[in-house]
Amino acid sequence: MKNKYLHLITTTVLLCILASCRKDGGQLPSEEEQVGGGSTGKIKGLYVVNEGNMGSNKASLDYYDYATGIYKRNLFGETNPGIVLGLGDVATDVAIYGAKMYVAVNGSNLVEVMNARTAKHINTIKVPNCRYLKFYQNKVYVTSYDGYIAVADTGSLTVQTTIKVGRQPEQMAVVGTKMYVANSGGYTPSNYDRTVSVIDLNTSTVIKNIEVAINLDHIVADQYGDVYVTSRGDYYNISSKLFVIDTKTDAVKKQFDIPAGEIAINNDLAYIYSVEFNYNTGVNKTSYTLLDVKTETLLNRSFITDGTEKDIKTPYGLAIDPISEDIYLTDARDYVSSGMLYCYDKTGRKKWSVTTGDIPAHFAFLYQ
Repeated sequence: MKNKYLHLITTTVLLCILASCRKDGGQLPSEEEQVGGGSTGKIKGLYVVNEGNMGSNKASLDYYDYATGIYKRNLFGETNPGIVLGLGDVATDVAIYGAKMYVAVNGSNLVEVMNARTAKHINTIKVPNCRYLKFYQNKVYVTSYDGYIAVADTGSLTVQTTIKVGRQPEQMAVVGTKMYVANSGGYTPSNYDRTVSVIDLNTSTVIKNIEVAINLDHIVADQYGDVYVTSRGDYYNISSKLFVIDTKTDAVKKQFDIPAGEIAINNDLAYIYSVEFNYNTGVNKTSYTLLDVKTETLLNRSFITDGTEKDIKTPYGLAIDPISEDIYLTDARDYVSSGMLYCYDKTGRKKWSVTTGDIPAHFAFLYQ
């Protein structure tokens, strides 16, 4: 079942029970592994953030070096041995802006800021219940499950203002001078939020709330002025769906009745996977889908083409290399032990896989 820590109170409790089976509480030992053949280009490497189980302070940072083909685990812990609790408790997002890398650490109520090239700690930004990150004109925007977005200066690393949005906001997308925020209402499953908040970034005010569907989560912009937003449904009788918002009219223009968990867009392709769990049946249904965002049509094929999707137990994170179009997909497996990272080429054939930290989920590409 695909969950990013606080999607449902009942799911959170379930993960707590699972996490309690792991007693060691320590970080994954630092380790390097040769997985790729090595390559050079505009991208220097790929950071992978592992969420870690709630309450265990086991969030961790891995790094794949494109030039050497070496995958290094627990980079933050090795680089910053003086930080006793490591990266912290439940990391929910990572992003690079300028020379700094930012990691939202939900359970620790902070954004960890480090040097993007060395992973050396610089400072932290206090944001209670922080979730996801987005940047605009030297500001970092951080969604808080407390119902607002914290806006911090990327120079001083201090929160300058907050913007009240919907209940339990998740991801954000920026198109022009507007930001679109997916509101979930995940704390109240009997009364989910149904809106996408639209923020005027020039005034830091909400100018509209678009009615979409219940329990919204991921939201991604394409190159044609549309944003794609996923609805997780209610895990009982209402299924997951995908919606398209036209940012010129700020209205829903299309609905795809497909399971939609994570979505990543590169050029004209949207890569979508879903692990849709139903409490009535107790069954997980996993799917991998491709969608042409230019024509807004579903393609009748998976983005994994060699049959190796059978090796993946719990797909949990997705990223597309914008240059090579390699596909990176993580597997959280049982949410308790170490996960896996799979790399596929642009045709959907597996290139390599590697063991990660616990619950690998989020990616940031480091450029030369």
